[in-house]
Amino acid sequence: MFSRKKQPLIKSLIAKGTSVHGNVSFSDGLRIDGEIRGDVRADGERSIVVISDSAVVQGAVHAAHVIVNGMVQGPVHAGELLELQPRGRVTGDVHYRALEMHQGAVIAGRMFPSERLLEGVPQLKLASSSG
Repeated sequence: MFSRKKQPLIKSLIAKGTSVHGNVSFSDGLRIDGEIRGDVRADGERSIVVISDSAVVQGAVHAAHVIVNGMVQGPVHAGELLELQPRGRVTGDVHYRALEMHQGAVIAGRMFPSERLLEGVPQLKLASSSG
């Protein structure tokens, strides 16, 4: 269902020791090893952002494919796939079409699967306890 398509190239890097204060907009791919205080948003439908184990993002993250092995303090919006690696920490709500979560990863927030996944899924009906 979610075949691995060829990922866009990572063309941009925010290196360890670098701190960005403000929103970051990118196309194709971005790797974050440093710190961002602001939103991270991809331009276009095919995009990937990698938040490494040394990275901290304080703001929203929007991309088609999001890989988190560091810390995100804010909501994450993955249009296709959200991968939470073992050291990944998200404090905020996550929105995704597909989710891959490794042992040790943490989400402190609500999880919202894509509305497209919920189409055709029957609603839960609880059995009445009054017989």
